[in-house]
Amino acid sequence: MLETRDLTIRFGGHVAVDHVSCAFQPGTLTAIVGPNGAGKTTYFNLISGQLRASEGSVHLKGVDITREPASSRTQRGLGRAFQLTQLFPNLSVVENVRLAVQARRREGLNLWSVWLDHRNTLERAHSLVERVQLGARSDDTAASLPHGDQRKLEVAILMALEPSVYMFDEPTAGMSLDDVPVILDLIRQLKEQRDKTILLVEHKMDVVRELADRIVVLHNGKLVADGEPERVIAMPVVQQAYLGTSLGVTLEEAT
Repeated sequence: MLETRDLTIRFGGHVAVDHVSCAFQPGTLTAIVGPNGAGKTTYFNLISGQLRASEGSVHLKGVDITREPASSRTQRGLGRAFQLTQLFPNLSVVENVRLAVQARRREGLNLWSVWLDHRNTLERAHSLVERVQLGARSDDTAASLPHGDQRKLEVAILMALEPSVYMFDEPTAGMSLDDVPVILDLIRQLKEQRDKTILLVEHKMDVVRELADRIVVLHNGKLVADGEPERVIAMPVVQQAYLGTSLGVTLEEAT
């Protein structure tokens, strides 16, 4: 479904992502972990098109999309949720989602479109708003929502686009303990569909253990480990890279 081949980006003399080759299959959830500054978000930005690679390539469904802009990658089925929410702040919750549904169905300002199509689009938007437990705030502006609800709204928008690949960059960051289960349940439901490819950058190892089929570890921009969660977590190189220490403290004890 998705593959990077020797993906690399340099900022001056600094190599932020260093020849990372990795393939991601449908029906799997891969957690991408590593210490701060390891290159995880930069790797995501290269895949989704926010940054242009210095070397290497990105392939989606067998097609080289390395030179395509982010908007084109989204149309091809690559969906991305960011660390910082990307919303229309002055539009209502349901309007934010409706625009995403409309974009997915490629409805424009078509004077010949019938009222029923518009109603179906709005019903789909309301359904997704309810699914992320924002029904009571559907008419509120996105800017008025607390941070946790904004993260829920961004997930609803992402689901409205119906991508083949979901990319979640620390989806629970800054959320209250009450809000976290909602997001995790939605990711779990997407995983259960078995036809979606899910990539997850996450620092919380309990979340990684619960959801991930596979862990990829980045350190100093390099891929240092890749495999099943328990095996990868137990690797000495991962213990040291993740903690940034060689004091013998285990990842289990640190989390």
